Amino acid sequence: MSELQVVATIPAKPEAADQVRQALQTLVEATRGEEGCLAYDLFESTSAPGTFVTVERWTDAEALDAHMGMPHVADAFAAADGALSGEVAIHPLQPVG
Repeated sequence: MSELQVVATIPAKPEAADQVRQALQTLVEATRGEEGCLAYDLFESTSAPGTFVTVERWTDAEALDAHMGMPHVADAFAAADGALSGEVAIHPLQPVG
């Protein structure tokens, strides 16, 4: 069983960046306590303010799938409803080479 690394980008509307930031900070705290979560960090792009990025490590794909079904994930999406400037892009990664 190998670890799964994931990067997600969340683009907020400029006027809603604070709302999205707060929702994501709440999500981070809850997610870090999940079984299977090895790391879950939140960043904001300095070249595109209001674009948030999560860098995640999970024990496996099943842990990520379980995360996506958690109530705090649904709460974060609900809190960001109408506040995003585009789609949330979730990128599970695999090593190259």
